[in-house]
Amino acid sequence: MFVHLRRHAQQYPRLVEGVFLAVVCAATSNQYRRTGTDTMWWPGVVIAGIVCACLLARRRHPGPVVVLTTLGTVLVGSRGCAFGPLLLLPVIVALYELTLRSGQRTALTYCLCIALVLLPTALRWDPDGDPWADEVVSLAFWILLPVLHGSAVRARRAYLSAVQARAEQAERILEEEARHRVYEERIRIARELHDVVAHHMALANAQAGTAAHLCRSRPEQAHAILTELTVTTAEALRELQATVGLLRESETTEESLQPAPGLSRLDDLVAAFAAAGLHITVAADGPQHPLPAGTDLTAFRIVQEALTNVAKHAAVSTAHIQLLYTQDRLSITISNEGNPPPRPRARSGGFGLVGMRERAQSAGGHVHAGRRPEGGFAVTAELPIHA
Repeated sequence: MFVHLRRHAQQYPRLVEGVFLAVVCAATSNQYRRTGTDTMWWPGVVIAGIVCACLLARRRHPGPVVVLTTLGTVLVGSRGCAFGPLLLLPVIVALYELTLRSGQRTALTYCLCIALVLLPTALRWDPDGDPWADEVVSLAFWILLPVLHGSAVRARRAYLSAVQARAEQAERILEEEARHRVYEERIRIARELHDVVAHHMALANAQAGTAAHLCRSRPEQAHAILTELTVTTAEALRELQATVGLLRESETTEESLQPAPGLSRLDDLVAAFAAAGLHITVAADGPQHPLPAGTDLTAFRIVQEALTNVAKHAAVSTAHIQLLYTQDRLSITISNEGNPPPRPRARSGGFGLVGMRERAQSAGGHVHAGRRPEGGFAVTAELPIHA
């Protein structure tokens, strides 16, 4: 029932305001009539109408409305009306609105001023002759009541507003975190696609070029290279399908459960480049131990991308891979003695070095790439090994 009434009050605020002020005016006018043997019917109705009309401006000008309602009450009280709750009703309404709009300190200041004005009037023109202590307590109660209630309502509104603000802030933070996770996932998928496409296409291009060069002079070797080309393209399609399939499948599939590539597949990677005419030597120093899955994948992709850059850009037939294991770090160096790859151009191709640096940073390491003092180009990656 109360929810239904509140809904109607929100739909018709002016109607509710008019009914409320009419009730206040009627209650106050009725008190003006009770003056013993005398009557204040017409003056009382006029004063009640003026005072209640002032209440229309209580939200825009709460202070002046409190002053006007107090003066109207003093005027009627000086004619012998009893200072009861109905006579003080306009003052109570004005004080309540003042507390909501201006705060508790301002309301208490007005409260003290009203008491100093109304108390002498109540003691001087009391028609019932009540003890002064009763008059003081009753007047103080009805003056403090709207201030206390208004302070409680104001505190509750501030609390609800703070709760709503915190909820909105938490929602914004969740949305920002979700957008950030989506952005990071897009970067990760783009990096994976780049590594798969760049590596396999560069390798397939090198194998096809070598086979075309040897098809007449060494047909058997060309046939073997073309067989390796079929394996390379099939592997590219499989990795592309697995990567893109993660975006389409809502459930875990059998392919997504396959282990991610790591340094355990380094021999297969070297053999694939050897079929394309790039001879690669691998050297490992230090005690080798299993790597965490993320570090293992990062190391493999960095080696894969560095060798792809050698096959694409360096006019050499050999490359070197140096693995150095320490207690807490893995150092990988991929070098060649040919010309270095060109610098990546803005907003175009050349994301290989950028992708390697991003991968190393995501694993807590770093990548350095540049010319070697003795000639050629080298890519060095430092990756932490967390136990």
